[in-house]
Amino acid sequence: MDTAEQGSAMSQDTYRRVVLKLSGEAFGGGAVGVDPDVVQAVARQIAAGVAAGVQVAIVVGGGNFFRGAELQRRGMDRARADYMGMLGTVMNCLALQDFLEKEGVDTRVQTAIAMAQVAEAYLPLRAIRHLEKGRVVIFGAGAGMPYFSTDTVAAQRALEIGAQVVLVSKNGVDAVYTADPRTDPNAQRLDDITFDEALKRELMVVDQAAFSLCKDNALPMLVFGADDDGNLRRAIIGEQLGTLIHAADD
Repeated sequence: MDTAEQGSAMSQDTYRRVVLKLSGEAFGGGAVGVDPDVVQAVARQIAAGVAAGVQVAIVVGGGNFFRGAELQRRGMDRARADYMGMLGTVMNCLALQDFLEKEGVDTRVQTAIAMAQVAEAYLPLRAIRHLEKGRVVIFGAGAGMPYFSTDTVAAQRALEIGAQVVLVSKNGVDAVYTADPRTDPNAQRLDDITFDEALKRELMVVDQAAFSLCKDNALPMLVFGADDDGNLRRAIIGEQLGTLIHAADD
């Protein structure tokens, strides 16, 4: 999809196809493991977005189980620690799949590391076909390689499946600010900003690889808070919230 087509799609009331990035920490409810009540609430909001006619693909982090960089700081080999983190994302994927199907939403998990007994292998064309049939697709195991964050995977998957936007949910903050609003009372909320402006201001929204992928391919990114009930559904169906980061106007 070229920039003009994306701009036209973004002006509609509802997106056609989105990639939703969820943090693993949220799944744990602040603890290690999976909090079923939290995952059930997430699934209900996603199901409502699907019911509105939006094709939804999801990338879930694994921080409620393992974070490779943190394990490395404790002495583990970084590559091995990252693979452990990838397995954590798959556990989150399976939990979300279960609760989505309990909401009546057909769901497929695709993983970048082969594990045929629990998930399909990641194939972009198959993922697109699932989405066209109204199924939710959850991408697990990151990129299948160490040193890549799930932020980067969300951007890469969105580009491969032709999504119109990457929806990045955040915990503890409802948008992008000029500084951390939790520590700086003078931080200003930004409702709309270009990738170039964000880079110039050195705003740490997602990791730089994910940011560059979106910038270079004019793929919009919506950053919003997941703490308020209903925000996931609102973001999926294209309601105005959070901060939209986009390419500069021609």
